[in-house]
Amino acid sequence: MTTRRAADGGLAAEAGGASVLCQSCGAPNPADRDLCQRCQQKLLILSGPPSEETEEFAQEREGEFSLDEHLLERVSILEEAVKRTAETVGRLVEALHKQEKNLLVSQTGFGTLRELLERRHLIVRQEWADLWQEKMEFQLRALEKRERFMSVKDRIAALYDGDRRKAFIQHLDEAEYALFSFDVERARFSLEQAFKLDRDNYELALFLGETAFNEGETEAALGYFTRVLESRSDHFEALVFSGVICHENGDSARAETLLREAVSIYPDAFLPHFSLGAVYASSGDLSRAVAHLVRACEIEPVPQALYLLGNCFYEMGRAGDAVRCLREAVRLDPAFEEAHYLLGLAYLAKHWNRKALASFREAQRLNPRRLRYQDLVQFLSGRAGDPLPEVGGDAASLMARAGQHAARGEAEKALSTFQRALALEPDNATLVMSYAMLCLSLDRRDELESAARRVLELAPGEMLRATASAALIAAMRAGGRLREGNGIGRALLEAATSNFTRTIAYYEMAYNLAEMEEDLDRALEYARKALDLSPDELKQFPLAVLGWVHYKRRDLQSAVDCLEKSNELGPSPTTLTHLGMALLAAGEEERARAAFGRARSLEPRVGALEEKMMECMKDSARLLERVKRRPKR
Repeated sequence: MTTRRAADGGLAAEAGGASVLCQSCGAPNPADRDLCQRCQQKLLILSGPPSEETEEFAQEREGEFSLDEHLLERVSILEEAVKRTAETVGRLVEALHKQEKNLLVSQTGFGTLRELLERRHLIVRQEWADLWQEKMEFQLRALEKRERFMSVKDRIAALYDGDRRKAFIQHLDEAEYALFSFDVERARFSLEQAFKLDRDNYELALFLGETAFNEGETEAALGYFTRVLESRSDHFEALVFSGVICHENGDSARAETLLREAVSIYPDAFLPHFSLGAVYASSGDLSRAVAHLVRACEIEPVPQALYLLGNCFYEMGRAGDAVRCLREAVRLDPAFEEAHYLLGLAYLAKHWNRKALASFREAQRLNPRRLRYQDLVQFLSGRAGDPLPEVGGDAASLMARAGQHAARGEAEKALSTFQRALALEPDNATLVMSYAMLCLSLDRRDELESAARRVLELAPGEMLRATASAALIAAMRAGGRLREGNGIGRALLEAATSNFTRTIAYYEMAYNLAEMEEDLDRALEYARKALDLSPDELKQFPLAVLGWVHYKRRDLQSAVDCLEKSNELGPSPTTLTHLGMALLAAGEEERARAAFGRARSLEPRVGALEEKMMECMKDSARLLERVKRRPKR
């Protein structure tokens, strides 16, 4: 605020209408003005007579002040600031270029190292790439947890009101240091110790619950979210997460209650509508499911929500609406294999056969492993044959517990328990093969490949060798390494001493050649040899691959005949889907529809509602972002 004095003597001058000098710029102003007419600064009257020093100061300011000089000084200051900013930006750009160069040098070094190791046959390129991807994803998840923790650490500390604050803060600091070193487990242990000191800290409980949920430990996560709701009954994340976990545990009533509460409190949030819609869809209440899923897609049209909405429309017989939703889903995510498959079924319901066949082929192209090739490996793993190495007491107990964890869907616990068993008997081929089968069922390709290779290194009996080879080829096929898989098949054929093993080898190579579509004549030869050599209990598999080869060769009638015979011996979603594609290509729409219907009933691959719900829920960072963007009304 600018101070002013009357030019002719204090308050008396003001009363007489004399001018008032602005002490900012020195300009005279009428006594009735509040702002200086030159610089627009606030004017303030000070009572009392002016001193000689004040008058001299005012005269000097009035005589020496220049607005041009004032503006020039301001501009000079701004120019200096801009100059310093430009210099700083230049240094940052230079540092960025140096960092880019260093990254290029490092990448070149790693590429050279990989090439040298490949030349010496110490590693496989795909294995290197897969492991690199796995480690990178782990680091990114740890980085996400660190950023999330740093954003809530101060709030967690502020909520503590106990008498052991120093110990509590020390645990938080230890967790922070562990996250900076990407040691998630140590960080989690420190936070659990902190939580023991303050069980009412809902921010800490929420973070621990999210971490447990993302690790697949739903029971532990539900315990933490319950603690959050005890403190904050309207907490958004806790309501949604708890609802999803209750639904996964089979408690649909509790799940509905929690999610309806979340919807009522946060009507403009995506996740409550999406999750509640998925709950209603899984219970068969399609009308209410559609209402919530439509609202979820209006808020945020993510592919998973569009897929579930399309699935509901398809189940309700509204094929046109299903096509619209699924087209949008595959537009947003062209690699969404399940959406392509369901879109094919919706096209078929509309009698758009060419579009249906194109969608089925795209689903096949995106994920050939999805057509349940593992049927053969699972068959081999349960076949009685040569006596298998026995598993010791402690290892057998751990193996049984791992199976129980797997049956309950606790993948990480199952794997860790099996690994403890392997630590006790690392050279037991039966145990290692059982671990490989667990990895196959959980779609853990890297662990499956290493376990299968380990079985082959142990030089087991022929049955275990055939099973391990089939499992290894399954992992390679999942990674698109078909030629390498055929190499394993040729090695199995060379070492075979029985028609059973020869059947497996020919079957493998025929299937891979059919997928590559490069040498279909040889694929046909291998498939026929597999069929000729196969024992009765294995006939369905060579017939299935022979039908698939015929389909690839456009011999549709032969394809239909072989696939129908295979399904008569043992129907599976794989062969029924192949049969449907062959019938559709041959123009037999009604029979194709029946085949796809049977495949869908055996394995409802387009009904995995919980799976799609969990895909959206796993990304807690995206969840929080949505919460912030859509505040409570």
